[in-house]
Formats: sequence, structure tokens, C-alpha cells
Amino acid sequence: MLDPLPRKRALVAEVLRIESPGDLPSPENGAIDVALLDMNCGYSNVGHEAIVSVLQDATAELAPELERSGRRVRVLSYAVRDKLAVPDHRRGRHRLYVGTGGPGHLDPRRNTQERGTAQIREDPAWEPPLWTLFDAIAADDAAALYGVCHTFGLLCRWSGVAEPVLRGPEKGGPMSGIGTDMLTPQALAHPWFGRLAPLAKHGPVPVLESRYYDLLPSGTMPPGATPIAYESSAAGDIPGDALTMLEIARDPDGMPRVFAVNSHPEIGAPERVAELLASMLARGTIDRAVYEARSAMLPMLRDDRRDERLFVGRVVFADLVRERLAQLVRG
Repeated sequence: MLDPLPRKRALVAEVLRIESPGDLPSPENGAIDVALLDMNCGYSNVGHEAIVSVLQDATAELAPELERSGRRVRVLSYAVRDKLAVPDHRRGRHRLYVGTGGPGHLDPRRNTQERGTAQIREDPAWEPPLWTLFDAIAADDAAALYGVCHTFGLLCRWSGVAEPVLRGPEKGGPMSGIGTDMLTPQALAHPWFGRLAPLAKHGPVPVLESRYYDLLPSGTMPPGATPIAYESSAAGDIPGDALTMLEIARDPDGMPRVFAVNSHPEIGAPERVAELLASMLARGTIDRAVYEARSAMLPMLRDDRRDERLFVGRVVFADLVRERLAQLVRG
């Protein structure tokens, strides 16, 4: 089991680390098992902790309904890249999948020679079963997948929608900090993302960026797939060439079912990030140097578009996860 987050949230959702088939707990009547696809390749990451926190908070909000029905939520964190742990959707265990960010190139075969946020050497054997998982989720109207950053890039590669291209000097190199995305006309008319339309009237919407690679469209958009946003141009007045939000499938009522973004909406308010970092330091999952480095980003999260960024983050990630979990609890 992963070390718990602060006790008030650890009581409402159990979090288990899956590195091999033997780590999988037995299925339980009444247990809702959420699959967290950890793409961090063994590196401790505040984004993973932030996603766990989103799931913990959502579970806490649903606690009265869970208690009435005698159900509980378990988060199974699969070590996809470093331990080759990929869920088998055919077992019918999971209906909600959430994918994290992660370091390195989006093609595992290129991580023996290219540098991303860190030098990664990995066995690409996880890719075929992950593609099979994506196929199964996309084909199952009862399953949902929401992802950020690295998971976004993998969905783009799996679907053929876009390919990763290293951000060169002509684009200012790696992207880190508060950036902006330009919503597409399809997003503004979307049953779910249309709630961002009032904010988009004033220009591109703010997002938290941390990426070495842009995802450049290949010209192929599968049936049902919808581009939701592109990075904004340097002037901020037109879309740039990099795809940043992609919907692969949606429910009949308009709720996105398979959707991901090339940013970090899971990183919420600076106060929450500070809490997560302190917890990780106390548990020994990060050292003091990493703690100080990550804490240095907190002033950036307090910029003058903080509330707008948090609103965008809720719409494109946290609210999707909460609503989908609520459907599972109520179903």
C-alpha cells in the first residue's frame, strides 16, 4: 500500500500500488476500483499525489452515499512504465481510469538516447498492452479515461492524431510555467467544455505547463475524436500548431468519456500543493532538495490568473473525475 495522505482523506479511499500481478487485491463486492495509470517510470511526482488527492476528495464528498450503499473506493496505482504493470480491461474490474504525466520521450524506444525531463531507460514492452487497454476503453461505453501530460501524448500516438516533436529554440525550448491554450470552436459549442466559453471570450485560457515535446497533428482525426484546444500563438491571438486537449469519445449526454490534456490541471491551489509536498517529504518519497525545488514553483501558482487557471483545471480534469466516480457510486 502507498503511504497515506493526511489521515482525514486516507480514511475514505484505500490506495494500493500495483507492480506485479501478485499485488492485485482480490475483487470485492462493494469495492469500486479506480485504475491510476502511473507513467512516472519510478520517479516520485507531485502530479501523481495530486491525482490521488483529487480522488480522495471526490470520495470524501460521496462518503454519505458510499456508507448508505455499503461501498468503498480503492485506487489501484499501476506502475506502467517501470514495472510493466498494465490493467487488463477484459476482467471488467475498472470503469474509471486516470493517467498521470511522466518524464522522457513519448516513444519508449527513444528513451535510450533522448533526454526529456530526465534520462530514462525503459523496456518498451508495456506499450502493446497499453494500446490494447486504450482500444478496450474506447470500445466500452461503460468505461472512461482521463489523462494529463504524458498520458495525453500516449493517447495521441495510439490514436494516430499527433506525434511528439521536441520543442526547439525557435519555440523557446521546454515549456514550464503558466501558459495559455486556445479553445477550438468545437470546444466552445461542446455540452461540457462550453462552460469555458465565457472565459474564452477574453482570449486564451491559462493552464499549468511542463513539457519538452509538442504534439503536432498528423492530419488524422478518428471518428468521434474532437480537438478541444491548441496552444496559443506567441501573440496570444490565434491557435498555435501544437494540440493540447483531445477528446476521443463522449457519452450520449455530452460528457467526455476519453479525454486528456497536455498540461497539469491536477496541480491545484498552491496551498494544496504545499500540503502534498510536505506530506511527501515527511514520508520520505522525496528528499529535501526535491522538496525545495518543487516548492519554488508555489509563487508562480499564485499569479494574477490563479482563479481562472483553477477553474479551467476543474472543468478539464477534476470535475470529470468527480462526476464519473459519482456515477459509479450511484450506479
